[in-house]
Amino acid sequence: MKDVRDELERFGPERVGPGLPPPMDERAARAWCGSLARGHYENFSVLSGLVPSRLRDDFAAVYAFCRWADDLGDEAGEAGAERLALLAWWRGELQACFEGAPRHPVFVALRATVVRHALPIAPFDDLIRAFEVDQVQSRWSTWDDLVGYCRLSADPVGRLVLGLFGLATPERVALSDRVCTALQVVNHLQDVRRDLLERDRIYLPQESTASIPEFEPRLRRAAQLGHAPDHAFLEEYRAALRPLVARCWELFDEGRVLLPMLTPEARPVVRLFVEGGEHVLRSIEHWNLETCIHRPRLGKATKAALVMRAWWGARGPRLLQGAGA
Repeated sequence: MKDVRDELERFGPERVGPGLPPPMDERAARAWCGSLARGHYENFSVLSGLVPSRLRDDFAAVYAFCRWADDLGDEAGEAGAERLALLAWWRGELQACFEGAPRHPVFVALRATVVRHALPIAPFDDLIRAFEVDQVQSRWSTWDDLVGYCRLSADPVGRLVLGLFGLATPERVALSDRVCTALQVVNHLQDVRRDLLERDRIYLPQESTASIPEFEPRLRRAAQLGHAPDHAFLEEYRAALRPLVARCWELFDEGRVLLPMLTPEARPVVRLFVEGGEHVLRSIEHWNLETCIHRPRLGKATKAALVMRAWWGARGPRLLQGAGA
């Protein structure tokens, strides 16, 4: 959301709640969610041309839920109690949606998606729980702790995508979880500088940085300056990131087994997420792992190339087969 506070004034707890009529009907709410999905920067386009037209409104509704939950946890109000209260309100609106009485525009749009695809409430609730965790925890001790957090903050998104395509079997879900965990950790590696300066969060496991003397103050200084006069720290920082990058590559390699298990309709959408994450990871390596002073990101040309690559990877061979038949 461009300005969370403005949106809360329009559709916050005082405007949306029990006994108040929804401010939008389903058609308007779906259009509003689509505009939200198209207007926010992400590493990977949520509504790329790879998403089937029959599912575009559903993808937008799920994205809008995630975007609002994320912004309530990161941008709205004061950190801590106020944001926890807003997230509790959001959970109440989620419950009302699943009870068939949606009120907030996001949930007016999402209700039709939930019913059409028989989506469970658990992935949505897990995402809210992840943003609640962010209000009380800002450091992570071990890799396993971080992966546990990703089970709440990332894996539910993949499960919802599979649910929209009607493909959420246990085997596919397990592979999707690997992809989504990798994507989330890559995002954390990409955003080290921003997470520290803007939110005072460090997602790098402390076991990875324990050997670096005075790690946090040296990290903060490098992030604030945007360069590292302490060259010894840069080398130590790179050494800490290398094993994390390697683990992300392992997760992507394991998760790629999912792609041939998908339908031709779903495969390019999921492939875009996989290859987009891999591209960001390569960019991190290209920048010599120096994410404490620089944030790699995908440009428009790169995104377009990834979309075409995903489309051709799923459709091109079939087109060639058809031409040769």
